[in-house]
Amino acid sequence: MTAPRPDLPAQPLALARLVASQVCVHAAMAGMRMAAPLLALGAGFSAMAVGVLLALFALVQVFLSLAAGRYVDRHGLKKPVRWAVLSASVGAGFAAAFPVFPVLCLSALMMGGATGFVSIALQRHVGRAAKGPVELKKVFGWLSIGPAISNFLGPLCAGLLIDHAGIWQGGQAGDLAGFRAAFLFLALLPLCSWLWVRGVAELPPVPATAHAGSGKAWDLLRDPMMRRLMLVNWLLSSCWDVHTFVVPVLGHERGFSASVIGAILGAFAIAATLVRVLLPLFGSHIHEWVVVTTAMACTALLFAIYPSLATPLAMGMCSVLLGLALGSVQPMIMSTLHQITPEARQGEALGLRLMAINGSSVLMPILFGTLGTVVGVSLVFWFVGAAVGLGARPAWRLRPTSHGAHR
Repeated sequence: MTAPRPDLPAQPLALARLVASQVCVHAAMAGMRMAAPLLALGAGFSAMAVGVLLALFALVQVFLSLAAGRYVDRHGLKKPVRWAVLSASVGAGFAAAFPVFPVLCLSALMMGGATGFVSIALQRHVGRAAKGPVELKKVFGWLSIGPAISNFLGPLCAGLLIDHAGIWQGGQAGDLAGFRAAFLFLALLPLCSWLWVRGVAELPPVPATAHAGSGKAWDLLRDPMMRRLMLVNWLLSSCWDVHTFVVPVLGHERGFSASVIGAILGAFAIAATLVRVLLPLFGSHIHEWVVVTTAMACTALLFAIYPSLATPLAMGMCSVLLGLALGSVQPMIMSTLHQITPEARQGEALGLRLMAINGSSVLMPILFGTLGTVVGVSLVFWFVGAAVGLGARPAWRLRPTSHGAHR
């Protein structure tokens, strides 16, 4: 007999530890993603070089996510997190010791890969520990709050250290001593992640069965439900990328200040976080495929009208509505993925998903920039909106059949 599986919803402290662990690693990466480009620009590197530096955070996850997922399937939670924490801490430590551009690129690779590793391990653990679709939606709702907190906490702490640590040491704001202090803080932050995880009970291993497939990642896509889920996930991930890319361009065309454009994007982020806080409260009253389909229909409508909005207030309101729609999707996607994937291959499925969305994050801005130059940014919004609208049909077909498409 296998040991009883811990029930995360019945142990909120265990779930809180996992969320805190995710926050620590992700905040370290988010802080590095803000601080490293600033140091590179200050050293005289071009915007293209900084773009390459930023791409490395996502690029490594494109190539390592599948391998990371298989490793997590074999070893569970703690061992992968331990290696990821070591990678993130060493990567940031290298930047603190040798704050030069090649080392910053190495740090980006190490910290980006570590963040993806931790995400897969935590998501698989939470999904296995939850009992039933209702608990899946609730726990993934709580877990999805972690990156939102991290994206605020990491850059804020790094920025404060960059501005003030040099002054504390007799220098000036933004000098090299400030950057070293920020990188050192970011190196210590992942260690807190391990402190949170080490007290969480490990789940019993899953024996590989005949239902787990032949062992090739692409075999997972033979399941029509998985294909639909990956298509829907890719379309919605592209919406995040196009909104982040196009709104600054539209704002610049309309003569908005940088602070106004930042406020519009900030309103989107706040709304996305708010809806994720509220989702766990309604987990027993909502269905994944209904939420995802509704979000896709709303996104298509909002993308259709977004380019015609001429005032900051109108764009801000549209941004809030878009944040509510897109922010609701990730917990539903994760819940569905865990229901349609063999338990022995859930880490691999999570790696496949992470590979797809990071590949999109690397390639889509290049594509959007090319299309925006050729046909205009408004048509980019309308094109993506139309694609998302057409994707509502496969999203609706994610609902369980009478014979039980979900496990």
